[in-house]
Amino acid sequence: MLKDFAKLLTFLTVVKEKSFSKASAKLGISQPAVTQQIKFIEDYLDTRVVERKKNGIKLTKEGEDLYRIATKLEKAILSSEKDLLKIINKEFTFVVGASYAIGNYVLPTYLAALKDKINNEVHVRVAFSQDIIDQLVDKKIDIALIESPIFQDGIIYREWEEDELVIFSNQPIPKQLRKEDLYKFDWICRDENSHTRKLTSEVFEEIGVECSGFSVIGVVASSTAIKETIIRSPKNAQRPVVSVISRHVIQDEVEEGKLFEARIKNYKIKRKFYIAYSKERKHDAFIDNVVTYLLGLKL
Repeated sequence: MLKDFAKLLTFLTVVKEKSFSKASAKLGISQPAVTQQIKFIEDYLDTRVVERKKNGIKLTKEGEDLYRIATKLEKAILSSEKDLLKIINKEFTFVVGASYAIGNYVLPTYLAALKDKINNEVHVRVAFSQDIIDQLVDKKIDIALIESPIFQDGIIYREWEEDELVIFSNQPIPKQLRKEDLYKFDWICRDENSHTRKLTSEVFEEIGVECSGFSVIGVVASSTAIKETIIRSPKNAQRPVVSVISRHVIQDEVEEGKLFEARIKNYKIKRKFYIAYSKERKHDAFIDNVVTYLLGLKL
């Protein structure tokens, strides 16, 4: 039993997630496979360890004992993996693929710490989320950080942090915008392949705003290009130039008073950042260390 820690890891994940289905999603295996592994443990120990309830799961007394033992084993294994990485000390470059907002404005702050975490060089490739997932599938990158879950077989997706999209300009605009206010601006839009544009279009449609009625003066391909375009736009009190962007991208400029952000009244445009990696590498010590580090960040 102790030689097959994967089954105990499944048990720990079921307990931590309080659900067989959530454990299945987190481990990247089917729910029947989770059930089968728990049954194997119970057959091996000749006792029930988990009881399913309507609102989740409940451990039996024997299950609680097993949880304490398995937790100690997990900590010992993680500690041993770190020591093993020091011994191996592989000379290689760990490649992170990231969508524009994450790669250009979130990740750079943490690259040095990430390098120390795995004791190796870390490179970042920035592109659209779909392009990043394609590179992950083609094994050109080790891990992906994206703004939308582009689901493909063989990939594990972990929810990371919540992001908010805001409307912004290089001159003061009302912090709370009514629907009719949106037609009074000149717009810089993102490329059609951008997840930001797709999400924004869906939100505008949901609240009854016709994007076809906007005055669009330009279309650009990246968050950096949008920010720089807005910063350099002529200021017109009658028709401010605006766009939609992640708050992470303009945070510094808003604090410095160079840019101004606004939201639609009574509405927030939110999305999730995701961590993605190959199922083939779900037990890879380097992947595990990077994922654990990223999940522990407070952006």
